[in-house]
Amino acid sequence: MTDIYAEAGVRMVELEVDGQPVTVREGATILDACKKAGIHTPTLCYGETLRPANVCRVCVVELEGARVLAPACSRLAEAGMKVLTDSPRVRHSRKLVLEFLGSSVDLSTAPEAQLYVQQYGADSERYGPPAPPSGDRDRARAGHHRVPDGQTAATVHQPVKIDNDLYVRDYSKCILCYKCVDACGEQYQNTFAIHVAGRGFDARISTELNVDLPDSACVYCGNCIAVCPTGALMPRSEYELRERGEWKPVEQTVTRTVCGFCGVGCNLDLVVQDNQVVRVDSPDDHDITRGNLCVKGRFGYEHVQNGGTKRPLT
Repeated sequence: MTDIYAEAGVRMVELEVDGQPVTVREGATILDACKKAGIHTPTLCYGETLRPANVCRVCVVELEGARVLAPACSRLAEAGMKVLTDSPRVRHSRKLVLEFLGSSVDLSTAPEAQLYVQQYGADSERYGPPAPPSGDRDRARAGHHRVPDGQTAATVHQPVKIDNDLYVRDYSKCILCYKCVDACGEQYQNTFAIHVAGRGFDARISTELNVDLPDSACVYCGNCIAVCPTGALMPRSEYELRERGEWKPVEQTVTRTVCGFCGVGCNLDLVVQDNQVVRVDSPDDHDITRGNLCVKGRFGYEHVQNGGTKRPLT
């Protein structure tokens, strides 16, 4: 891998992170500078292979002399900048964001978010018990938000969408990070099968006109699943195992191989449990695919479990 810092002609920027001098290349973000300084910064909407969406606000940091906190994932590092990543103001802001998410979203399959909740002492229960589920969230219209009762915490709950054999959409776990939209859109797949509908708290991910996935433009590449940080989008095989209480990560193995469906050479990470493939991912650092697959690579593994074809291919 090329070390950009060793390349001639690369301009460097010197800044300070938590009192520690750091030098990064021009165009790097504060998050890059934090990584170089060995400082872990929480992120949820950020993805290594996506452009920063800058929506979750969990990564905010304090800049000396600045009026407002800045998102580390998208704000570029500047010469002379003095960054505070763990000030009382930063910790308070991150705690509030995590409390709002925890009070409105099911984070049960989001281990990173759960870790942050614990790390920042976020107490989402102080906003009251969850409000009764809304059965018409998909029909919410901009400007017609229902006034909350002030006693319970509104949630984004809606019924799980199981309308195909390959993957499941559970938007009660969606934090609106936009990753799936970006992966489906111009950054990866260029299919544009899903986007954000509604406004404000009623905003949600939806197909065009809220049709079922088989009636949408979806090509089932599953690249939205790969980038989802909360398990809102999940292979149906994984979902059904979790529903039966049989999803066992500690007993799973991951085997890397090369997809044989075509000549691109995509890497596949086969997640195997009880001698069965239960999920297929692809590494983000693959030079060609950057973690993306097609429908055959991500879901076309049944022939492996069924012992392969019994007749030679011609």
